[in-house]
Amino acid sequence: MNNNQINGKKVTEEVLLENGYRKYSGTELDIYYNKDICAHIGNCVRGNSAVFEVGRRPWIMTDNGSIDENIRVLDTCPSGALKYVRKDGK
Repeated sequence: MNNNQINGKKVTEEVLLENGYRKYSGTELDIYYNKDICAHIGNCVRGNSAVFEVGRRPWIMTDNGSIDENIRVLDTCPSGALKYVRKDGK
C-alpha cells in the first residue's frame, strides 16, 4: 500500500487534517493518524516500536526512525489510518 496517497493522489496536510487525521511532526517526515479508520492490526508497533509505542504520549515519535524505515512501516498499514507527507516534496 502506498500510504502517501488517497485515491491515487498524493496527500496533503490540508486534506488529511480535513479528514480527521492527527499530525505527528518530524524533521524529514510528518506522520498522520486517524483513530476512526485504524483496524488495530499492529503492523506499525511491530514494524518499529521506537517510533510507534501505544503506551507512550505522544505514541508516534517520527524522528525515532529513519525516513526510509518509517515509510516502509507506514506502507504496511492495511487500513489507511496511517499516512505520511515527506518534507522534501518526494
